[in-house]
Amino acid sequence: MRPCRLSFVPQLLRRLSLSGRGVERVLFACDAEGHGRAVYVIDLGTRRYALVAVSAGDGIGVALHEGVPGAAALARLSGCLGGPWPFRVSETELCVARLERDAILWPHVVAALAQGAQPRPELVAQAGALVWTGAVLAAGKAGTTDRDLIADRAELHAPYQAELLMLWLARLLARDLCEAMAAARGGAGAVALAQGPAQALGVGLWAGLGMAAFPVNHPCLFNTWMMAREEALGRVRALDQAQGPAWREVAERIAATEFEGRAALLARMEAGPAARAPWADLAAWAAQALPVAAQEVLASAMLEPHGALIDGLGHCMSDTLDRDFRIDGALPVGRVRALIAGVHGWALERDWSEVSMTALAWSMTGDEQDPRLGARKGGPGAPFELPLAVVHDAVRAWRVLGRYPDETPVAQVLLDHPDHRRAIRRAQIAGFAPYAEIRENLIDADLRPELLIRAMLAFLGAEVWTGGQADRVAARVFGGAPCPVAERIGG
Repeated sequence: MRPCRLSFVPQLLRRLSLSGRGVERVLFACDAEGHGRAVYVIDLGTRRYALVAVSAGDGIGVALHEGVPGAAALARLSGCLGGPWPFRVSETELCVARLERDAILWPHVVAALAQGAQPRPELVAQAGALVWTGAVLAAGKAGTTDRDLIADRAELHAPYQAELLMLWLARLLARDLCEAMAAARGGAGAVALAQGPAQALGVGLWAGLGMAAFPVNHPCLFNTWMMAREEALGRVRALDQAQGPAWREVAERIAATEFEGRAALLARMEAGPAARAPWADLAAWAAQALPVAAQEVLASAMLEPHGALIDGLGHCMSDTLDRDFRIDGALPVGRVRALIAGVHGWALERDWSEVSMTALAWSMTGDEQDPRLGARKGGPGAPFELPLAVVHDAVRAWRVLGRYPDETPVAQVLLDHPDHRRAIRRAQIAGFAPYAEIRENLIDADLRPELLIRAMLAFLGAEVWTGGQADRVAARVFGGAPCPVAERIGG
């Protein structure tokens, strides 16, 4: 999968662009090493939000605060964000993270600006970001405000808008800290970071197994994302004609991407759009002629010129059914078995006695931010296993259900076998949510969790930077996005 117009970063950037409001830097106090405090405020219409940051050592603690922090809130956050990670904040903070300076690019940018020069373009392109972060805590974690309290706000209704807003403001902060450090070293000869490299640099993300587990733990929400994307593609494919500028824009986006099948796709597009339903014609040709990865490039590119047709779908990408859905106990056993077979039929005849089929276990202890994935036998995580063996659990439930007459209410089965509640609940969700389940055995020895991580990054709107390890992917957000200069109200 690839980022597209409906991804959450583009949604945020469009909202910031349409708001027409700038960023105010109301506090900025740092020493020659870039250590200190800063507050950046942005007005999104009905509410104001503030990035509060504390820079100490090589780390920068950041939080997105509701409104402009007063003296008491600033003192509290200064103590929190300057302490050890994970920070403990309050319900007036929407999210919190710890950023790390890029070990190579940060000192290079400071040194170059101090000498009156700009950073080397090849180093900017190679590093991609001045700061990197791992976990971003929100939705009640580390004391942050509950998601339900802010979900009805138009500016935060789409997923991850608060977290991404915080990182976008932190991107401005990173540039300002580098410039301040350069000014302290170079004096009058120091220069500001030019708009070109400032815009090219994003914020780096280390995405781990927590991101791989997210779509499994939130089947209704993930289904909503996929449904919105498929609806958008359906609307584009249904167009009777393709406008010349839109066709050229899609071709240019494809040409700028490296992937297997690019030459064949560009050659097909050079022939021009079909007379009728050109996008559907192109997608049908790609489905037969190109590998899946190339089809995904085309799918994302096809959405870009059609904002007026699809942007409204961004408001449909939130869902609370993962929490609210209740099992229908009156549903007959035969229907539940059919639901399981419809989703996991490929797994029902597999030999689950093979060691490789259940070789892995997902686990997590209370002090960890990300799950671990390791060997089931002999691994340290067995006592802390997470319920991510979805396919295996579904097969086990299907077999137990087979012991009962088809007309038996499933509530009776659950009274006898309460351990199958989760699998039967997921089966009922799949009955109305076609994209709720990943068609993969997540405890198989050959599992590639980075594919799930990359799918999540695509929805987020992040670009994969390096594959890293099998359970960790380096990515970045906001590369190439606007990087305005904050109005300096304070320091």
